[in-house]
Amino acid sequence: MTTTAHASVQHEDAQVRVTRWDFEPGTRTGQHVHGHDYVVVPVTDGHISAVAPDGSVTESDLRAGQSYARPAGGEHDVVNTGGTWLAFVEIQLKHTSPTS
Repeated sequence: MTTTAHASVQHEDAQVRVTRWDFEPGTRTGQHVHGHDYVVVPVTDGHISAVAPDGSVTESDLRAGQSYARPAGGEHDVVNTGGTWLAFVEIQLKHTSPTS
């Protein structure tokens, strides 16, 4: 089994990048920094852990269709810590950045 979640870019232009993430249980995105503000739209219910560079963990329950937004600059590795397949769509707002 792979340990990396599957990312598929669904749309990209000068304003936004839309990526669908599919996670089997235990898979992860890998450590990354968000260079743009973003919105996450869960496709399925699930449970994730966001692991910060210092090792601290933030647990979250996702509910299908209940979106949330985060500002640019966050750094973490997202892990599907639930027992079932998980998917969400991430919409990056490319016109924003930590320096704008």
